[in-house]
Amino acid sequence: MLDCMATRAISPLNVVLMVCLITFWGSSFVVVKTVLGEGLTPIAIATFRFLTAGGLFAIALLLNKSRKDDYTLLIEGRDFPKLVFLALTGVTFFFVAQYTGIQMASASIAAILVCLLSPILISLFSTRIFNEQLISKNLLGIGIAAVGTFVVIAGGALSVHGSSSFLIGSSILLFTPLMWASYSLMGKRIMEKYDPFLVVAYVNILGGLFLIPFSLAQNSFREVFTLSINEWSAILYLAFTCSLLGYFIWFRVMKQVKASLTSSFMFGEPLITVLLASIFVGEGNEITPFTVLGALLIFVGVYLVSRR
Repeated sequence: MLDCMATRAISPLNVVLMVCLITFWGSSFVVVKTVLGEGLTPIAIATFRFLTAGGLFAIALLLNKSRKDDYTLLIEGRDFPKLVFLALTGVTFFFVAQYTGIQMASASIAAILVCLLSPILISLFSTRIFNEQLISKNLLGIGIAAVGTFVVIAGGALSVHGSSSFLIGSSILLFTPLMWASYSLMGKRIMEKYDPFLVVAYVNILGGLFLIPFSLAQNSFREVFTLSINEWSAILYLAFTCSLLGYFIWFRVMKQVKASLTSSFMFGEPLITVLLASIFVGEGNEITPFTVLGALLIFVGVYLVSRR
């Protein structure tokens, strides 16, 4: 549906916006790694981020409503379970798993697995949902990507001398592209019915609310009053820049440019993460030849799978 929105080439402004976007999203892995190093737990970071982001999205929706009298904030009751599913797979469980994986493995590994494996799984699920056929080139791509994933994880484990923490963290991270693929395909259907920004706003709001029980069980809210300036800055950066501003840029560009062209920018996100992680959180030594080889294999796999 989004591919039909526009056919013209991407403008210089939209190129700049997309570069800013992948920088925001690529840097988020490193920001989270930094805050984890200061003592916050994955659940606490996710909760504080999305409760803040939910508030920002709520304000944005009210501003949209005040500017456009015909802008509706209502969702049909029968679609509410779908929003709950999107909130759980796209926010609550997704980011708890991602942040736990970043803590136990690394920001770079998280970016490589999440950003590059998600398109593979989306293509696979699409064959089941939309009855699309995979040709031999696509199947070859899936195989190459699977080998690349093994190389990234096995090579990383060897580089840290068989660390069980790395293996567990990487295994947890493997669930994140699965959840993101489920979120993306379900989201595609519901966004054909409603304003995409409205859907994303509800997903962020609900996702933040669903994180509250986990934080209460962990007693994370007591940390709100002891957060340092750096920690609050990180939470606000994730909530405003990566959530609210990030999705605003994404849908603004998607309305003007083909989805396939817009999505191609996302392949640069892991590179940004790896570079920033090397500079700011000292992950340079963890980027081994195995990591580079595995990432390249996954990238080739994504390319072959995405070609029809």
